[in-house]
Amino acid sequence: AIGICFELLNLVEENAATQFRRRSETKLDLSATRGSWGETFKKLNEQGVDDKVIAEHIRKMRVVPVLTAHPTQAKRLTVLDIHRDLYLLLVKRENKVWSKLENDQIEQEFLGHLERLWRTGEIYLEKPRLEDERSNVMHFFVNVFPEAVRLNDQRLIEAWENAGYDSSLMEWPEHFAKVEVGSWVGGDRDGHPFVTPEFTQSTLQLHRTAALRMVHVQLKGLAAKLSFSSYRIKVPQDFQEHIESMATLLGTRGNDALVRNPAEPLRQFINLLLLRLDNTKEGRTELGELSYFPSAADLSKELKQLRDVLISIDAERIAKQWLFPVERLVMCFGFHLAKVDIRQNSAYHEKAISQILSASSYPETDYGNWSEAQRMEFLNRELQSDRPFLVAGTKCGPEADNVLGYFRVVKEYVDHYGSDGIGSIIVSMTRSVSDLLVVYLFLREVGLKNAGLMVAPLLETIEDLQAGPEILTEFLQHPVVKAQQHEEGWMQEVMLGYSDSNKDGGILTSRWNIYQSEEKLTAAAEKLGVELCFFHGRGGTISRGGGKIHRFLDSMPKGSMSGHIKMTIQGETIANQFANRLTAAYNLEMFIAGTARLALTEPDESKDPALYETMDNLVAKGEEQYRSLLSHPKFIEFWTHATPIDILEQSKIGSRPSRRTGKRSLEDLRSIPWVFSWNQSRFNLTGWFGTGTALKVFKAEHPAEFDRLKELAKSWPFMKYSLIQIETNVLNADMEVMEAFAALVPEEETRAVILNIVRKDYQESIDLIEELMGSPAEGRRTSRLEDNRMRNNALHLLHQMQIQAIKDWRGMDKSGSENDLQLMYLLLLVNALSGGLKGTG
Repeated sequence: AIGICFELLNLVEENAATQFRRRSETKLDLSATRGSWGETFKKLNEQGVDDKVIAEHIRKMRVVPVLTAHPTQAKRLTVLDIHRDLYLLLVKRENKVWSKLENDQIEQEFLGHLERLWRTGEIYLEKPRLEDERSNVMHFFVNVFPEAVRLNDQRLIEAWENAGYDSSLMEWPEHFAKVEVGSWVGGDRDGHPFVTPEFTQSTLQLHRTAALRMVHVQLKGLAAKLSFSSYRIKVPQDFQEHIESMATLLGTRGNDALVRNPAEPLRQFINLLLLRLDNTKEGRTELGELSYFPSAADLSKELKQLRDVLISIDAERIAKQWLFPVERLVMCFGFHLAKVDIRQNSAYHEKAISQILSASSYPETDYGNWSEAQRMEFLNRELQSDRPFLVAGTKCGPEADNVLGYFRVVKEYVDHYGSDGIGSIIVSMTRSVSDLLVVYLFLREVGLKNAGLMVAPLLETIEDLQAGPEILTEFLQHPVVKAQQHEEGWMQEVMLGYSDSNKDGGILTSRWNIYQSEEKLTAAAEKLGVELCFFHGRGGTISRGGGKIHRFLDSMPKGSMSGHIKMTIQGETIANQFANRLTAAYNLEMFIAGTARLALTEPDESKDPALYETMDNLVAKGEEQYRSLLSHPKFIEFWTHATPIDILEQSKIGSRPSRRTGKRSLEDLRSIPWVFSWNQSRFNLTGWFGTGTALKVFKAEHPAEFDRLKELAKSWPFMKYSLIQIETNVLNADMEVMEAFAALVPEEETRAVILNIVRKDYQESIDLIEELMGSPAEGRRTSRLEDNRMRNNALHLLHQMQIQAIKDWRGMDKSGSENDLQLMYLLLLVNALSGGLKGTG
């Protein structure tokens, strides 16, 4: 019951936020919403940026939210569906025109859905199948994002005109940023043994089928609107001839398409496009390219021709109102719907190439133990040739067969449909340039070496982030990579990992190293004349890079935004940000407008070395404190007992294993359960620990520089938003609950030692952040603290129940039925607490 109350409260708050934004914009203006197009144009106006410059930047932008199936969604899909139904009723209830009878009927609908929710199982009893996770993201790709793009376009046009800009600069689809969506479901196989080549193949085909169906529905709707009679309009002669030539080529079916709507040339034209789309779906290509669409770009050309006709007959309003959304749909989603990224770990690739070398009777096969110099000598020599190692059909070993299997799937797809549906080939744990170049050997093996596919490093740990600029420079200078750079619009992608860098060095260290990496990577690429697309691997929680999108973007270094950006939307964040239409449109607007704002911000001409020295000094103290805790001989014992990590490892909230290789070690544990366990026990350790000690020591050693930090907390977005986010984690932590969980640690010395370290840093974080921000949190963070107060009593009750249940479960015989029931109860408590805390890991 408490869990359901939290879920309902979250829905009410989401709806209230939408209503608040509406009232603010009505009472004030469009710039009242922080991070919106309205505010963006207001700021750019104040900076004196010309509307032509803004328009030019926007039309070059490419923004890609990427949905992942990372296991942070504790709620079943069935429960999320009920939440959507309840939210729609909340929105419906906002309408003031309903009669008493109609309001009574709405109330009965509420009660019906609440009973459904009450009687529905809240937790996964079995891990969800990959097919279930794919169905979930497909809902967002098909039903949410196209509508969110449409609403964002409307908001952009409205804000553009409200700013007094030239309307002709923001009028047609090609004037707008390209919004694409990406997916890791079916492509992310890093530590996920169930993502087979066959699953990737079926995912790519499912995306294509859904995209073609979406376009078909939109074209049919457009045909219904364009009932223009040839007795009332005169279409250009070349357009009429094009209709007739298409109809002739398509034979009887083409003639039927004309006869269906006599004297209605625009409908006839769309009927023929629909016929060609059917041929595209069915793979009927024997009559030549004018009988089907080889690519979505070919359909876009036809739609542009239709637009030109509408303009020529003075029907621009019709073109903007009904044709524009169809053109944008094809422009953004094409015939592929979503781009599937292929991700695998560098260590896995090492095993795969060793097996390939062994199967091909290569003299030396232990690639994993070669030095970097040996690897580079081998790769440089091999990549000069297009000769594969293996005869087709040769079996090598599990890793190699799997890698080559999914690249063959990609090859087959590219051969049939082009590369639009393929995202990037991402190498997790990129440690050196050889980790990237070896991918080209796999591509060579299947005939994709020269296909122009993007190979991207994922820099995850602190060490890898620091080595990133050197790796990137060497990679971009390699002949195989340079050959790609001649392609129009080519832009190198670099993925930054927020989760592992946080787990590796703590939040201060993670954020500062990512900030510097963006600067250094951008500078390294600029020296070589290459632009970067940063791919931000953000999670849902602040510890893993989450938080408000506009704050995240504003805190990035100036000059690091090319206008191309990718960002993961993970786990419960997908539903939190995109489950409902207006919330989805709002979050997409924050993403696109924030990207435009940062891309149009001039980079700093000169950096202050003293500032960087100050930050390096501060961060080093935080990292030292963080790592000293993790390396404490009693720490693992404390964490194991004082958090519900053992319960979370039993949960069924994602198809992917919680550990990469199954080993029980901190290094092997994924970042999600690491963060989840600390959040459930209200330590929130991953979001603040090390900050208090770092600030205290820094203040004592450098009082003048500490005073400068106070100024930076107001004037430097990176410092301001980092402190706000760390403070949010501190405010969401709860010392009373921490101490109650710590009491689960059986050894008193372990409990006392670790808890004292944590308690000390916790209080210092509160005190010193308040000092830097200039006033206590009570006066600045009223909304956050009120939100906490509203939930605290119920949360404390749930925590008490959880702690007692953990005690009982840990003392049970794990083989009995009583254990299974207790575990189910514990997982239900985890789910209820996740709702109350508004997140998991």
